[in-house]
This record gives sequence, structure tokens and C-alpha cells, in this order.
Amino acid sequence: MTTVQSGSGSMVRRILLGSQLRRLRETKGITREDAGYSIRASESKISRMELGRVSFKERDVADLLTLYGINDESERDALLSLVREANIAGWWHGYGDVLPSWFQTYVGLEESASQIRTFEVHFVHGLLQTEDYTRQVYSLGHPGATSEEISRRVDLRLERQKLLVSERAPQIVAVMDELAIRRRVAGPEVMRAQIEYLLEIGERPNVSIQVLPLEFEGYPAAGGRPFTMLRFPESDLADLVYVEQLTGAMYIDKRDEVDQYGKAMDSLCANSLSAQKTVDRLRNILRDL
Repeated sequence: MTTVQSGSGSMVRRILLGSQLRRLRETKGITREDAGYSIRASESKISRMELGRVSFKERDVADLLTLYGINDESERDALLSLVREANIAGWWHGYGDVLPSWFQTYVGLEESASQIRTFEVHFVHGLLQTEDYTRQVYSLGHPGATSEEISRRVDLRLERQKLLVSERAPQIVAVMDELAIRRRVAGPEVMRAQIEYLLEIGERPNVSIQVLPLEFEGYPAAGGRPFTMLRFPESDLADLVYVEQLTGAMYIDKRDEVDQYGKAMDSLCANSLSAQKTVDRLRNILRDL
């Protein structure tokens, strides 16, 4: 049985519950097809349940536990309790009007991570943006959006940023291309405030900011694409890589692929400016504005 941390979000609980159901099924040598038949569902639904990609019905999980021979009441109660916790809607569901379904998954995982390592190429990382910088980025990216919609998107990002100062704040390692910081997505005042904020937030013990300098030739990360690596406090939950695309996202959890991203991140950190030199570079950029 997995002990779920008190700060774990519903998304993590769902993934953990799915993985436990998969292990119980495989231990009994039961096929997904037979498991699906027992709960009046398809093989593909069992697959989605085991991957934590759908919500769970308590009745379905109870029937599966019976099929898998789990009759001990304490064990059943623990798993059924996890069902109820996994189905609790996160705060971000209130932003469904401006939050794509594929990004809801990421926000839920981000909320539960103990470590976030990220590489940004085009913009300052979202968790480190000021309100005015965020507003300008969204205005540029959604030229047809109303002011109300832009404000909703900004509010969503500000809610996400509360994670950095919460009691269970994760360790943030943010590597950003110097061009991402120098790129003037807004006027001098907004850009100046953004860089000053990076200098301020970078002093927090859980935040590490490194600049990949312009003089560095090439990228250790394939193609120079931005990506984020998430690590969780639960031992049963493997590291995950998130790669955002224009109309969706990839969630990479295969061990060998995650390891490749880990090596790329290690290389990026090694080739970026140290924390102190990053502070010096940010101050130089400030003077250039």
C-alpha cells in the first residue's frame, strides 16, 4: 500500500490509485478485457483508469477489488477512501473557461510536485512572471481575446504562483535562455519590474534561477525546446516530463526517455551561469533597458 502525502493533489491520488489497481490486476493474472467486463466497461476504460486519466466511480473500484480478491476491510477502505479523495475537484477547475483540459492535468501535477525543473526559451517561466508581464504575454498570444478573458488567464497564473510561497512549496530550478529575459514583450517599465522580481524571488531558498548566456553555443537539450520535469514525494510516482505544444501537450513517463531529459537538464544547469553570476547578468540586463 502507498502512503499518500497530505499535500498530494487529486491528480496524484488518481495516478497512484490507478497504478495500484493495475498491480492488483496483474498479480491475479486478469486481463484488462475481463476486468472491464466485471464493471460493465471496455478494456480501454480499464487502461485509462490504470493510467489515472479518468475519474473513478466508487462502485467500479469496489467491484474490481472483489474481482482481484481484496477482501480485507481495512485494505478495501483505504483504497475506496483514495477514490473519494481522487475525485475532489482542484481549485483550477474553476478556471475551466480559460484552461484547456490538457493543461488541467499539468496544473494538478504541478500542485503536487516536490521539485520542478524547467527550461525556458521564449519567455520568463510562468511561475516567475509578474502580473503585468503575464498580461502582456497573454495579450500577444491571444490577440482576439477580450479583456475579461485575459484577466481570467492572468488570475489563473497568479493562483498557480501561490505555490511558491505555500507551506509545501516545491524546489524550483528554472533555467532560462538569456534571450527569453531580454525579449521585450512589453515596455521598459514592465520589463524592468519583471527582472527586479526575478532578483527578488531568486533569493527564496526554494527557488534557483540560472541564465543560459548568449555566449553559449548550441543547446544540450534537443532542438532547444522548453520542457519541465516534475518530481513527486510519493515513491510510487515516477518523474514526469511535460512538453507543451501549440494545441496540446506531451506527458513523458517512460524511464529511458525521462532519463534523457534529466541528462539534458543537468547539462543545461552545468553550462548556465551560477546563481551569483545570474544575479550579475540580470543586473546588467536591467542597465541595458
